[in-house]
Amino acid sequence: MTPRPWTDDPFADAMRTGRGPLWLRRQDGTRLRLDVDRWCAPPDAADHSLLSRCLRLGRPVLDVGCGPGRLVAELLALGLPALGVDVTRSAVARTRGIGGAALCRSVFDTLPGEGRWGTALLADGNLGIGGDPDALLRRIAQLLAPGGQLLVEVEPQEVDERSLVRVEAPGGRYGPVFSWARLGPAATRLRAAAAGLRPVDHWCADGRSFLALRRPAVARTANSAAP
Repeated sequence: MTPRPWTDDPFADAMRTGRGPLWLRRQDGTRLRLDVDRWCAPPDAADHSLLSRCLRLGRPVLDVGCGPGRLVAELLALGLPALGVDVTRSAVARTRGIGGAALCRSVFDTLPGEGRWGTALLADGNLGIGGDPDALLRRIAQLLAPGGQLLVEVEPQEVDERSLVRVEAPGGRYGPVFSWARLGPAATRLRAAAAGLRPVDHWCADGRSFLALRRPAVARTANSAAP
């Protein structure tokens, strides 16, 4: 099911103001802080580790769940074609306002350039989109060109969980319930392999962890696999 655009909820408000705090409240009552202030600030050192890889690859970039658009805007400023997609209208508006290009759509909607993107980004926990990493990774593989790469931020620790969550703001204000997932490096590699994406790099920067996953340049067939 394609998520409906978010308009009236704490996350949308944070995208308008550029300020937190916000949390993800899980079913068990625990909550995870969302780095709204960092997302709305200029790219930091860990972000630049992603951006530098995009520049080395030198191919158009699709930022899935672009949020307030710091990565898209920076890539465009550096001369690399880039497009963000996000289901939050205020996030898309903020991205455009800082010089980025973005569409208010789900990654599961029809998107420009399907099967031709050289690089895709899933930063800031966006591997959790939809609560179904297997479906998301299969979709990313469809969007990538042969030989294209997914640069994905994963949890630093080994974790593999799915849950229903809500965005929580100060004062006990909540957004709608939605499905989310959190995966560490090992779980991501396992699911990526099932989606036809091969791990080619793993690095850490400022306490954040990332993987580079490549779509094969040439699809293997029964004949090509034979000795």
